[in-house]
Amino acid sequence: MAKIIDTAAERLEILERYRRIAMVGLSGNPYRPSHFAAIYMLAQGYDVTPVNPREQRILGRASYPSLTALAAADAGAVEVVDIFRNPADVPPIVDEAIVVGAKVIWMQLGVVHPEAAEKAVAAGLDVVMDRCVKIEHARFFGGLNAVGLNTGVVTARRSRLKL
Repeated sequence: MAKIIDTAAERLEILERYRRIAMVGLSGNPYRPSHFAAIYMLAQGYDVTPVNPREQRILGRASYPSLTALAAADAGAVEVVDIFRNPADVPPIVDEAIVVGAKVIWMQLGVVHPEAAEKAVAAGLDVVMDRCVKIEHARFFGGLNAVGLNTGVVTARRSRLKL
């Protein structure tokens, strides 16, 4: 049963279950949070597809102007729609996600739209709001440290700088 996801266990389940992410608002600018999140998720083995009408290619991957264009290109099923846009832009993205058969709407940090979330849930999609997919993944799988990079070391202590 679809719902608004509010527990860590439910977010973990989404990250374990779904591997195909359409990042709406993914920027070609390497200094933008969406770009960094995409690089991280790609490195973790996720299939990330950029959705940005202003870019032809991002991170060497074809960028689509919309979820509808992505679906029409037969580029694979959309499982998670990760939204890096202003909250006011969310409702039409949710409408498209419903049409293309997405399973999850994931709104990034600072992105909250309760009405669009309820519409998505009514259509059978799970919804995560105000959470970063990269941060959540790193939290569960050991890739979170001071600069957000995966050190590959599981410890509660910081390593000392070797000079």
